Amino acid sequence: GDILDDYLRTDGVWILTRNKQFYKTNNEKECAEKCEAERNFNCRAFLFTRKILQCLTLAENAKMTVMFNSTDAVLYEKKIYLLQCKRGIGKDYRGMEAKTRRGIPCQKWAEKNPHNPNYTPEKYPNAGLDENYCRNPDEDESGPWCYTTDPDTRFDYCNIPECEGQVMHTGEGPTVECMQCNGEDYHGEVSRTESGLECQRWDAQEPHMHGFTLKHFPEKDLKMNYCRNPDGELRPWCFTTSPTKRWEYCNIPRCTTHQAVSARGSQCLSGKGEGYRGRIAVTESGNACQHWNTQFPHKHGWRPDRYPCKGLEENYCRNPDGEKRPWCYTINSSVWWEYCAIPHCDGTELEIAGMSNVPVQVPLSEECYRGKGQNYRGTTSTTVSGKKCQAWNSMFPHRHEKTPDRFPNADLRENYCRNPDGDNSPWCFTTDPSTTWEYCNLKRCDDHTQE
Repeated sequence: GDILDDYLRTDGVWILTRNKQFYKTNNEKECAEKCEAERNFNCRAFLFTRKILQCLTLAENAKMTVMFNSTDAVLYEKKIYLLQCKRGIGKDYRGMEAKTRRGIPCQKWAEKNPHNPNYTPEKYPNAGLDENYCRNPDEDESGPWCYTTDPDTRFDYCNIPECEGQVMHTGEGPTVECMQCNGEDYHGEVSRTESGLECQRWDAQEPHMHGFTLKHFPEKDLKMNYCRNPDGELRPWCFTTSPTKRWEYCNIPRCTTHQAVSARGSQCLSGKGEGYRGRIAVTESGNACQHWNTQFPHKHGWRPDRYPCKGLEENYCRNPDGEKRPWCYTINSSVWWEYCAIPHCDGTELEIAGMSNVPVQVPLSEECYRGKGQNYRGTTSTTVSGKKCQAWNSMFPHRHEKTPDRFPNADLRENYCRNPDGDNSPWCFTTDPSTTWEYCNLKRCDDHTQE
């Protein structure tokens, strides 16, 4: 696998660290190789800055020091040092528990008092014998242990929780917990993240405020604090109970048996067109679509290998992210993406299936606003610079107070452009973490045109 699979990535942060080494590298993979080969200290993480291609290998991770924002930096932390739970006998446990199951503090592995240890960092350099953390250097069947600071007790085992198992117990006996596709339909009971953090309940707003509530997403099964994928991420995730880590993916295995998926799919527009599998490959303004498996002229994250069930074949129009209707990236370098004109399903699909590879032009209602646009109720959700709008009921990536509850008459639906506060024209918060808000890509209506 990829060397970066062993690391947890966090964009836009920096951590304060004492022990670090600077390197010049071309990319994150090279930086990870420097971390693996680091001999000056035990490398737990690295920082990579894209702009100046600088790599910093670090002895600390975010659990051990202070973290703060830094736009251009990306932090990669070794997952093994973030796990606070053990798998199996805990041979690879590298968490920070430092007391025995009876609550006695552990003796440092490098010290000889009150007990002279058989297992030391010098003798076992790969066993992670740092400080006085619980470890299992001798592969003891009972799990991680440590020498104790009690002169009368040479060693004792530590109380390390099991990483949440892959088995869910139901009335009919255990069934294997797994996910199909990207886990949008995952309804299991895993409630810890891949690094072992406990998930925050979906109906709670502490320690993280958010808009993913059962009220706003009734069909997404946001129960308890179970891992879910309500927004089309790569796999199920949750907000964590750690104030320093807003959210994290969960470790849900892929199912080995696949659900039956309709090979044909829909050939016309029904609902938002998420099930559309026709062959239209041109946008409503006539731009040809870019192939999903290419990154030119537009770089993007909707790669077919990452999203196996979204039908991202060739350059056909699709709706993988719950947009208003199917769309595609265009081969026009100055137009990032556009909606496609897909015929509606009127009556039977078979009547229209034969037209599915013919570009169809659908007349669109003119999107414009009057005055300052406080009465604008259209469905544009793109800013002047082409950024996608953040949903008004969401607090991610930007926390704000312009919520539907506080502005009940402003029609703050979905992520549509609106003007709830009397600004110059309709606007929205953006899904770009570095840009809080922007005006929308709308023009003012000609006063002589009928609404």
